[in-house]
Amino acid sequence: MAKRDYYEVLGVERGSSEADLKKAYRRLAMKHHPDRNPDDKASEELFKEANEAYEVLSDASKRAAYDQYGHAGVDPSMGGGGAGFGGANFSDIFGDVFSDFFGGGRGGGRGGAQRGSDLRYTLELNLEEAVRGTTVNIRVPTLVNCAPCDGSGAKKGSSPSTCPTCGGIGQVRMQQGFFSVQQTCPRCHGQGKIITDPCDSCHGEGRVEEYKTLSVKVPAGVDTGDRIRLSGEGEAGSQGGPTGDLYVVINVREHPIFQRDGKHLYCEVPISYTDAALGGELEVPTLDGRVKLKIPEGTQTGKQFRLRGKGVAPVRGGGAGDLMCRVAVETPVNLSRRQRELLEELRVSLDGDSCHSPKANGWFEGVKRFFGDL
Repeated sequence: MAKRDYYEVLGVERGSSEADLKKAYRRLAMKHHPDRNPDDKASEELFKEANEAYEVLSDASKRAAYDQYGHAGVDPSMGGGGAGFGGANFSDIFGDVFSDFFGGGRGGGRGGAQRGSDLRYTLELNLEEAVRGTTVNIRVPTLVNCAPCDGSGAKKGSSPSTCPTCGGIGQVRMQQGFFSVQQTCPRCHGQGKIITDPCDSCHGEGRVEEYKTLSVKVPAGVDTGDRIRLSGEGEAGSQGGPTGDLYVVINVREHPIFQRDGKHLYCEVPISYTDAALGGELEVPTLDGRVKLKIPEGTQTGKQFRLRGKGVAPVRGGGAGDLMCRVAVETPVNLSRRQRELLEELRVSLDGDSCHSPKANGWFEGVKRFFGDL
């Protein structure tokens, strides 16, 4: 059976805040927890489903992937799947849900090294850069390992000691009534170690804020919403843990001439009244330069011409799209006396001859039939 939408599972809107997500999950977890519903398979499945939904939506990077790609974006084989009832992240989430019973907050895990957070950077590009590809330098604020203490948080010459409260595990178990909850250690905050002589540079954090300048190679054909992953360029992990990733999200600015729809480009080309009536040849812009566009006589406004292969080659491969040129016939303005006279002569010569205005003739015939029906 297909998975339900995670927002539907928690009963929240897509734009809900983290606080709303947490509140909704707490309510469901309390209602369907197996200890409160023994031998109730239906409640157990709802509990697992709510836990999986919250595990994804409470993580900013996983939530972004889910919002863009749905369940495929958080597939377990790519590290994004739900943890389930017995998953690795269950104790953290469950501890957070019931922290108001026992005190303390959500910890960082079961002590020791932890992976650094992923970062997101929005890169603004113009259409030409997105279509052709480019290389840009970006400056990103992040957390890096403190050099003086080498990320340990302890002053040089000293080292962290094992937390006596949790014995280095980072978690403590508490019992209240029928609940037995494993919770983040309140003394070491889940690290499993305590620092008695902190580093002067990072004040025991092991990481310091720093700006990094990175070179990003943008492939040709990217579009708004595409992401480029820079592995290991996120925040440094704590206690020597691995570094997170940086996701560069593309945003293509509006273009003054072209509008993009996938691999196709669209533009509106103004033509004169006389060119539309008599025909002619126009120069139109493309991303590769100017090309000639032949306008047949009698062209009506809104007529669309296709220039094959003048669109965008998709980033994932395949042939380039087309450029669609829609003509807009301009009515002449600021006429001189002589120009008005010529147009008056033209109007008189055209008056009453329906063969020159096929659309108008058909329209008026339709109006006559409409009023005849009434």
